[in-house]
Amino acid sequence: MTERYDCHYCKESLFGKKYVLREENPYCECKKPHRLQLLPLQDLSYKDRHWHEDCFKCFQCKRSLVDKPFSTKDEQLLCTECYSNEYSSKCHQCKKTIMPGSRKMEHKGNSWHETCFTCHRCQQPIGTKSFIPKDNNNFCVPCYEKQFAMQCVHCKKPITTGGVTYRDQPWHKDCFLCTSCKQQLSGQRFTSRDDFAYCLNCFCNLYAKKCASCTTPISGLGGSKYISFEERQWHNDCFNCKKCSVSLVGRGFLTERDDILCPECGKDI
Repeated sequence: MTERYDCHYCKESLFGKKYVLREENPYCECKKPHRLQLLPLQDLSYKDRHWHEDCFKCFQCKRSLVDKPFSTKDEQLLCTECYSNEYSSKCHQCKKTIMPGSRKMEHKGNSWHETCFTCHRCQQPIGTKSFIPKDNNNFCVPCYEKQFAMQCVHCKKPITTGGVTYRDQPWHKDCFLCTSCKQQLSGQRFTSRDDFAYCLNCFCNLYAKKCASCTTPISGLGGSKYISFEERQWHNDCFNCKKCSVSLVGRGFLTERDDILCPECGKDI
């Protein structure tokens, strides 16, 4: 006896008749009302590829993607959550996924949620403000200056760039001035007296001895040489015979009141 093969709905025999399969069950193609209850198969397509509705699922979690946002990777369908967990950036601070479309901060290959990118000291979000990295931590500028920057010995404010060291103490360039004329000393020669810094001009005018011949200061700085005799001083170039102007450096000489003379000019004294 031959096994019966009937329509799953109306139970009529399908031998010698056309039929369709629906969920592995055969249905006849008659025009009876029961045919209207068969739901049409939904064709889902994306970039010239097609899926049954029941097959349109996330490759990893197997959840349906019908009417849901999705992404693709290596031709595999992925829901937004699985794609983000697998391929999106991870926050350097909290280690959680930075979801696509959310705002993130990046620095030297690392990424942060905007709310996780905070100053290590005050814990406030840095956002788009300037910051300074130190020892694998990030600091806003005010916190970095309070914690790490040297303070100027003159104005007591942080030195963030440049600066001058004098007697092992830090100064702003704008604060390191000549005690007398208040000109900036950074980048030029200077000297000191009683721990106060002076430019060369002011130091010479205030403290240097004066040449007995030209009356200008004798600084004695930078290896310059001078002649000293009986509490009087001369520049080397000024130590000349009063009469014939020959240099007396390294030679014998005579004096006549405030003048100095070579032996030849002074023989008649």
